[in-house]
Amino acid sequence: MSSGGEGAAGGGGSSGEGAGGGDGGSGGGTEPAVCPETYSNPLLWQDLPDLEVIRVDDTYYYTASTFHHAPGAPLLRSYDLVHWEYVSHSVPLLDVDPSYDLSGGRSYVNGIWASTLQYRKSNKTFYWMGCMHNKGGGWVFTSKSPEGPWEKHKGGCYYDMGLLIDDDDTMYVASGNNTISVAQLSADGFSQVKSQTVFQTPGDLSGPLEGSRFIKKDGVYYIFTTQYANGEYVLRSTKGPFGPYEMRPFAVRVPYAGAPGSGGSPHQGGIVQTQNGDWYYLGFNDSYPAGRIPVMAPMTWKDGWPSLTLVDGKWGGTYPFPKLPCGSNRVKPPVTKDTFADAKLGPEWEWNHNPDSTKWSSGAGLTLQTATVTDDLYAARNTLTHRIEGPVSIATIVLDYSKMQNGDVAGLAALRDVSAWIGVKKANGATRVVMTNGVDMNTSWTTTSKGTEVAGADVSGGKIWLRVEANVRSDGGGAQARFSYSTDGARFTNLGNTLNMNKNWQYFLGYRFGLFNYATQSLGGSVNVASFEITKP
Repeated sequence: MSSGGEGAAGGGGSSGEGAGGGDGGSGGGTEPAVCPETYSNPLLWQDLPDLEVIRVDDTYYYTASTFHHAPGAPLLRSYDLVHWEYVSHSVPLLDVDPSYDLSGGRSYVNGIWASTLQYRKSNKTFYWMGCMHNKGGGWVFTSKSPEGPWEKHKGGCYYDMGLLIDDDDTMYVASGNNTISVAQLSADGFSQVKSQTVFQTPGDLSGPLEGSRFIKKDGVYYIFTTQYANGEYVLRSTKGPFGPYEMRPFAVRVPYAGAPGSGGSPHQGGIVQTQNGDWYYLGFNDSYPAGRIPVMAPMTWKDGWPSLTLVDGKWGGTYPFPKLPCGSNRVKPPVTKDTFADAKLGPEWEWNHNPDSTKWSSGAGLTLQTATVTDDLYAARNTLTHRIEGPVSIATIVLDYSKMQNGDVAGLAALRDVSAWIGVKKANGATRVVMTNGVDMNTSWTTTSKGTEVAGADVSGGKIWLRVEANVRSDGGGAQARFSYSTDGARFTNLGNTLNMNKNWQYFLGYRFGLFNYATQSLGGSVNVASFEITKP
């Protein structure tokens, strides 16, 4: 979300002040910038849903939902809306309820749902606001820099919230499901001054409006809302932020012409105006098993209403590249091989629930000590996750298992509510590499199956390469993961059967690679992951 016009509300305009804009500490490469004449959809074939996009000077920022993962609310950066890099997380830890620790409970599919990000020019501060779904309440995280550190404040709890910072620096939030409300916030943004219902979903729509994004353009207030999962509607008020609002369709059931197997009918996104005055709408596609992945289309305005730019009646597979300086060399390229050489993990990593920080370390590879005594992967703490990039990604880890104890299980999973993994199991004095399938949850996110060992083989020597090849296309031939291992890093042996990935939407998140180590008997063992490498077939 951004705003219209020079210096207008919502993070648009050109303040001419740092705020992490410009190069903003970017660690981009030194190669010359090379951008094509067109860009293709999806922008990123990764699970980055409920997005909001803002501009600060010549720099664009993107936030997304992460549910129960920690750290949460990733912040991405771009200079041309096409090339993006992970920068930080606005929510360093979900220390808002014990269930997010996988201790005395679990919070799968709770936590960070659609939240909001804006930049406030008056105090040169980024504001992330969100309400933890089901457990945890409302919070505001602020930072002077996109890299952080982020400071935590208690805030209001609003469902699917969109923040607007008006021309006079007043902060408003649009939110709600079915009933859309606008709240005026206190000067610091941490409490509410007043709230008012501004719109009720019409009865002739096939479902409730939600997912608010709030902007102001030419003195007019707009709330973009989603009718999940069919499309986007826009509400308009010429009388002020509290309405009254009138509604028009904006992008409803739009056919999608992007890459095959990357979903359809985009919706629930953010609106941004470039420094050159052009407007773009970034939505997401439901594209399971990959998740909900971002797509972008230009938009125009006529008579005070927005219109999406279509290609032959569809959301285009390609569009002209934005009229912006090419930013391909100003962002870090995706990390294809992580050797965990730094003490701090890269911002592309997130834990399954809050980690036990005493049971892992990075710097000389990734050391995972056993943190939980369990026989349930979904109950094991300190599983480190990485989004799977479509259409196909192959993840390979080099695992030192020499310090595992009897009863320990460690490896690499294709992780969601229907999961499978390949790993090393030490039991009864024997060390084996095994493939386990059928690790399942129900829609209450309770474990219904801890999995069945499909195949295994004895191993020795203390070092093994484990591999998962994940095809996350949503069309025919997709939604499958295969597992293999190697004892020399060169020759890989297939093990077990194929995971048929779940395409259902109820879990909301897409599949991730998961690095895990848990004990079934007693704590004390550990493994070291020397590297994690992503390749494409």
